[in-house]
Amino acid sequence: MKQRTSLFDNGLIWFGAGVSIAEILTGTYFASLGFSKGMAAILLGHLIGCVLFLLAGCIGGKNRKSAMETVKMSFGHTGGQFFALLNIIQLVGWTAIMIYDGSVSAQAALPAGRWIWCLIIGGLILLWIGIGITNLGKINVAAMILLFVLTLILCRVIFFSGGSVSAAAGDAISFGAAVELAVSMPLSWLPVVSDYTREAERPVAASVVSTIVYGLVSTWMFVIGMGAAIYTGTSDIAQIMLKAGLGIAGLLIIVFSTVTTTFLDAWSAGISGESIFPKLSGKNMAIAAGIIGMIAAILWPMDDITNFLYFIGSVFAPMTAVMIADYYILHRDTSRQRFCVRSLVIWLIGFLLYRYLMRLDIPVGNTLPDMLITTCLAVIAGKMAADREKR
Repeated sequence: MKQRTSLFDNGLIWFGAGVSIAEILTGTYFASLGFSKGMAAILLGHLIGCVLFLLAGCIGGKNRKSAMETVKMSFGHTGGQFFALLNIIQLVGWTAIMIYDGSVSAQAALPAGRWIWCLIIGGLILLWIGIGITNLGKINVAAMILLFVLTLILCRVIFFSGGSVSAAAGDAISFGAAVELAVSMPLSWLPVVSDYTREAERPVAASVVSTIVYGLVSTWMFVIGMGAAIYTGTSDIAQIMLKAGLGIAGLLIIVFSTVTTTFLDAWSAGISGESIFPKLSGKNMAIAAGIIGMIAAILWPMDDITNFLYFIGSVFAPMTAVMIADYYILHRDTSRQRFCVRSLVIWLIGFLLYRYLMRLDIPVGNTLPDMLITTCLAVIAGKMAADREKR
């Protein structure tokens, strides 16, 4: 009998996902708004993103299906495989980006060669994968306690060190663009969250716990990044840690936060791979994703991920909107079909709409209006199809 994860285990998983150098670095972009306005953008973006996170998690949890298996309920078997392939691409991309960011920050804290740090961080991720999500146990608890204590120290250094507020450096960002950046992080986990809630003893409760823990921790990381840029005048987290005298403690934050977050990306890449290649081992495919990400992090610079975030939003926001309409409103399941052409057409409209909305400065960002319109289109199309079948 497969071992089920407890609410505590699910909370630990998403605590580790939230504590991330990438989220801290993204938070630095909010500095030009000032603390009050930046905080409002962070909270609004996370509220939007986490509601979607919860809805996606409940679909997979209730049906005991992985994230990409739930996609088949709206888009058909082969249609779901199309999104699984896109999800693998974004997860391998995140794996590479996270290892790259971690290696750059670790190199600044303790120069040893960036490629060496890529190998160290990548090796630890592969170790985490080898142990497995249900067997991490005390290792995961110890890592989370360590990260919790060290991030508290980092908060104290940034906000209570008695330093004066510095002028925010970097290009100004609009409020709407800031909201969209805040939405993008929980949005990036939408094609992943069900991979973990499906294994929970109490899937709905686990979805709620996962959402609350991730939402709070991710918000915390964004605020640390924004505060670092405002109060210290730099967005270089490694330099902040060095100036604060954190030394080895700062290095541990960098390395372990990267490992605990990136492990989930690689692990879910393997689970998504099972939707396409059911005869292959998900763990082996996760290891392959980790290795590919590590090699990519060594070979290519990945300092600007804005376009990557917009790619994730444009693909997975309308996909999730169609799933929400089908599961919560229309109560339909097309997983036995090869394709659901209607859903794919509506997704394409949502995809193109998102790309268009990117040109506009909307106070609530692009994701919310895109998903509302796409959901409405899916419901209207579904109701019309049902009416035709009754005639």
